[in-house]
Amino acid sequence: MFASPGPELFQFGPFVLRWYGLLIAAAVLIGLNLSSALAQQRKLENGLVSDLLPLLVLFSVIGARIYYVAFEWHNYAATPLKALAIWEGGIAIHGALIAGTLTLVLFCRWRQQSFWDVLDVLVPSVALGQAIGRWGNFFNSEAFGIPTDLPWKLFIPEQNRPIIYINQDFFHPTFLYESLWNFALFIILILLFRWGAEHLNKLPAGAMSCIYLVGYSLGRVWIEGLRIDSLCIGALPPACEGGLRIAQLMSGVLAFAGGLGLWWLYGRKKLLPDPGFRPN
Repeated sequence: MFASPGPELFQFGPFVLRWYGLLIAAAVLIGLNLSSALAQQRKLENGLVSDLLPLLVLFSVIGARIYYVAFEWHNYAATPLKALAIWEGGIAIHGALIAGTLTLVLFCRWRQQSFWDVLDVLVPSVALGQAIGRWGNFFNSEAFGIPTDLPWKLFIPEQNRPIIYINQDFFHPTFLYESLWNFALFIILILLFRWGAEHLNKLPAGAMSCIYLVGYSLGRVWIEGLRIDSLCIGALPPACEGGLRIAQLMSGVLAFAGGLGLWWLYGRKKLLPDPGFRPN
C-alpha cells in the first residue's frame, strides 16, 4: 500500500512548485537530449529537434486540453473560462498525439524533412516522457482505477474519490501500470533503434513509429478498462455503462493504423506515404 504525499513539492510565498510541472519539465528536458542524440545517429539536420521541441510541446499541450474539454464540456458549460485553468488538471494524451502529429507534419514541410525519419527519433522520448509524466497523476491523486485490496493498492484521499466510491480507501494504481508499460515500450524502442542502426534495410523509416502506436495502444486499452475517470461517449464516468470509453476507441484505431503501417512496410515491402517532405 502507498499514498501520495500531495501535489506540491514546496511553496515560497506566492510561488508554488508542483510535482506535475516538475515531472513534465524533466520529461521534456530528457526527451530533448535523447531525441537529439538519436537524430544525430539518423544523420538528421543539426539542431532540428531543438527547433521542433518547443513548438511540439506547446501545441501538444493545447491539443490535449482542447480534447479533454471537448469531451467534458458538461463540466465547463456554466463557467467556460475554467477551460483555461489547465493547472487544475484535465489533459488527454490522445489530444496531444493528434495536435503533435499535425504540428510535426507542418514542421517537416517547412524544414523539408522526412516526417517518418523525424517521428522515429521522437517516439522513444514520447514513451519515456509518458512513463515519467504519469507519476504526476500519483502526486495529484488522480487517474486511478477501481477499488482493490491488492498489495500494491493506492490510497486515495476522500476528496479525490468519486461519490459512489466515497467509502472505499484503496484503488488500482493505474498510473503505475501505464508508467511501467510505457517504460518497457521505451526500452524496446531503444533496443530496436540500435539494432536498426546496424540493419537499416530491416528497420525502414516509420517502423519505429508504427511499433510505438501498436505497443502504447494495446497497453492503454486494458489499463483504461480499470480506470474510473474515463472520457465517455453515451454515458458518464465512472462506469461508462452503455457507452464507449474514448481512450479505448482511439487506442483501437491507433493500434490498427500502426499494424497497417507495419503490414505495408513488411508485407507489401513499400515505403510509407510521407505527409511531410520526401527528398528526390
